[in-house]
Amino acid sequence: MKEITRILHSLKPDELTGSISTPIYQTSTYVQEAPGVHKGYDYARSNNPTRKVLEDLVATLENGTHGYAFASGLAAIDSVLKLLKAGDEILAVDDIYGGAFRLFTHIYQKFGISIRYVDTTVIDKVEKAISEKTKLIWLETPTNPTLKISDITAIAQIAKAHQILLCVDNTFASPLAQKPLELGADLVVHSATKYLAGHSDLIAGLVVTKSKELGEQIKFIQNASGAILGPFDSWLVIRGIETLPLRLRQHSENAQKIAEFLLTQPLVKKVYYPGLTSHPNHEIAKKQLNYFGGIVSFDLKIDDKEIATKVVSSTSLFQLAESLGGIKSLICLPCEMTHKSIPVEKRYESGVTDSLIRLSVGLEEVEDLIDDLSKVFKLATTAVTV
Repeated sequence: MKEITRILHSLKPDELTGSISTPIYQTSTYVQEAPGVHKGYDYARSNNPTRKVLEDLVATLENGTHGYAFASGLAAIDSVLKLLKAGDEILAVDDIYGGAFRLFTHIYQKFGISIRYVDTTVIDKVEKAISEKTKLIWLETPTNPTLKISDITAIAQIAKAHQILLCVDNTFASPLAQKPLELGADLVVHSATKYLAGHSDLIAGLVVTKSKELGEQIKFIQNASGAILGPFDSWLVIRGIETLPLRLRQHSENAQKIAEFLLTQPLVKKVYYPGLTSHPNHEIAKKQLNYFGGIVSFDLKIDDKEIATKVVSSTSLFQLAESLGGIKSLICLPCEMTHKSIPVEKRYESGVTDSLIRLSVGLEEVEDLIDDLSKVFKLATTAVTV
């Protein structure tokens, strides 16, 4: 059975009523037959039937053993970090999401967990950076926002040799483009806010585990910490996943055309998109990804925050906003928005300059999106020359 068919038909009709849409169980507690005797549900923080459908669905998508839904992507990341203890070390991708950097550095570091950042696209650097304290390798691939691609299989082999957990943030790719657990990862996280839900109307996070043991540990953390996803938002993510195959295909096709257009623009210095042959990790991307995704980033030739601000503030169809993966196109300036919490020196080391602009390419007609960017570049070019 093809994967899209498998996704759609893994969602069974409701056994009680035959409803083809998953019911929303909007309840906080469940009546028990006797103390401790129930139908598998006692309190909604521990379990909810709607959330369970989503959790099972994402585990199926990632070919994992267990899936768990959280109140946000950062709550999902937080649950993975709680597998660690004081004295442990995280080896993390250098081009990291600003929210993850903030959580790692300002929350967990003060609890005695150290973090070391490395360019994970260079396998030798990963190997050399490992110490006796390293207990978790943290990958984003593609990264946010410079879209670096790390070789998951190669890094998984290193992690296994050193008995280190490997967790991959699969948000930018989605399970349809990339399956990290099949490539050797132990855990996968998603900001389901993005492509999985797909409509910019909720906040959610997911964790999928490769083993039953890890699944039980994450379940314990989810129940003990309580950062669960509510039933209505769980239902919205389920509904979003049902259209993910169609959306991801169109996101990727549009993004490829926009990346190729950006290469022709005099004001653009560099374009970051794994679907371009000029991308330094293009060959790994071809091997590892089924789709190159809907995110395109680019650097202006003049590294000037004021000019970059003018560009991101002047588009009509690309809306100036954080987040990504929705049906409508978004534009942002990471240095002032998604990555502002990262120190300037660290940002520049990972390629996030003051003129780096990130596009989340939506489902509009691509000709309209290109026309929108063309008009802005003409205005910006005139301003620079004047």
